[in-house]
Parts: sequence; structure tokens; C-alpha cells
Amino acid sequence: MGNSKSGIVSKEILEDLKLNTKFTETEITQWYENFKKQCPTGRISKEEFESIYGKFFPESDAQTYAQHVFRSFDTNDDGTLDFKEYIIALHMTSTGKTTRKLEWAFSLFDVDKNGYITKSEVKEICAAIFKLIPKDELSALPSDENSAEKRANKLWTFFDKGDTDRIAEGEFIQGVMENEDALRLIQYTPLK
Repeated sequence: MGNSKSGIVSKEILEDLKLNTKFTETEITQWYENFKKQCPTGRISKEEFESIYGKFFPESDAQTYAQHVFRSFDTNDDGTLDFKEYIIALHMTSTGKTTRKLEWAFSLFDVDKNGYITKSEVKEICAAIFKLIPKDELSALPSDENSAEKRANKLWTFFDKGDTDRIAEGEFIQGVMENEDALRLIQYTPLK
């Protein structure tokens, strides 16, 4: 009855999403109906995701950041997001618990997916985050974080690592949880 070709989300996926997100069965079902209308193939391409993501940041260049977000949620590396990956992405970026969000943030910063973050990866993600910040908000940033490079350097110092060192997931999560500035620096929250 609830096969993948129908308009009904499978019981298995529904139960898994209810368990792993804060969304209700009704919400998941509504998301699924909208997802099937927008993506009849049952998959979102990287380009479609970038387009959707860009709508959340109309005054910014969200493409680079969206590419990194997409990579972090494409858990099976097939170049698309299925419904389950999409809902987990929604949950993690909007409502996930702090530790789970930080696990996701680690995967976002771990550009090469080797289980560690390097300073160059921090710089790459900070550059993508920086592109999200509208030009009129840049002048309000503190002088030690008013460029992508300064932001990356400031974040890296919180981990007390040398330029060639690397950070494991546990270190990253602990370091960010222990420092509100680090938590603020790994994300962009619009002022409006």
C-alpha cells in the first residue's frame, strides 16, 4: 500500500522520522506530499537544493554554503537527497538538539569527509558562511571577525591548535559547547 511510488510515506520512514526529529506524523505526511509535488522523482538534485536554499537568503550569495550543506546531508553520496535525508536536513538546521546540530556542523566543516577538521576546511566553510551575510550587516561585525579569514582564525584559536593540526568530532563538539563565541562563529543568524 505505502510503496515509494504512491503519495503516501512508508511506515518505516515515517516511524524513523518521528523517532529522530521533532516533527509529528501529520507534519511529516504534509512535508512528504509537498516533497512529492515538488520532486516527483522522489529526489532533490544539488541544483534544486541550492535554488531552494537561496530563497532563505535572498540578499546573499548562498550557493557555496548550500553546496556544503547538501554534501553534509547526502549521506549515501549519490548526488541527490531523498525524502528522509531532506527531512533530517530540515530538522537539523532548524530544530535539532545542540549536540545533534554540532554533529551535523562537524560534518559540514569536514569537507573531505575524513573524520577530522583542518584549519583550511574551517577557512573554506567560514568563507561560505561569510557570503550569507548581507553587505549592510558586514559593517556591524567586530573588527576581529569582519572577514572570512579573520572569522576562521578566531574560531580556530578556540581549539588551541596549530595551523597544521586537526580536530576530531568530540573535540569540536566540546570546544563549541564550552564557548558561546565559537558557537556563534560556526553559523550565520540573520539580524532580521
